[in-house]
Amino acid sequence: WDRAKRALTTLPERLSRASEQALRQEAQFLRTEVVKGLTSQAPGGSRLSPLAPNTLAARRLQRFRGTKALIRGGDLRNAITAQVQNGRAFVGVARKAVGQDGASLADVAQQNEFGGPPIVRAITPKMRRFLFALREEAGTDRASTGGTASSVPGVVVTQIPARPFLRPVFEQFRRDGPKRFLTRVAHLMKS
Repeated sequence: WDRAKRALTTLPERLSRASEQALRQEAQFLRTEVVKGLTSQAPGGSRLSPLAPNTLAARRLQRFRGTKALIRGGDLRNAITAQVQNGRAFVGVARKAVGQDGASLADVAQQNEFGGPPIVRAITPKMRRFLFALREEAGTDRASTGGTASSVPGVVVTQIPARPFLRPVFEQFRRDGPKRFLTRVAHLMKS
């Protein structure tokens, strides 16, 4: 009876420690899945939409041969973090994360996760030369726009499509995570 009494007395503390450790493990697991999803271009099993021909042509003109969406310099992928505090976990891009160019990576993540509004820019002479070179590199003619079109002369309209890279992984976690979490807690309680 003494052994049972000791076990029951320490149960709340052991359960709390096991739950906290299991939460940390799950948060790191989720972070790893998001990063793997970006690398494989299929987060949570959902394929990311491919880059537009003009985007690929722009990359080639800038001497960058990569064709993966959301991995131009690796800043976004490297900014995915997992933090656990007070029994809560955060997995995503921290508000304070910035890229090599100084841009807020949280804003970049949000714009890519949900898509962005149309961006309208006046065409400068330098931009016009770039757009012609871009169309030539992409193999498109003047009538084919490949995502940069406008019915208003002298402007170009672009729009970033939604490429969810967090939500598909989180949806997969909602299906599989609770059982895996409880299994982790049970395993940690035994040790």
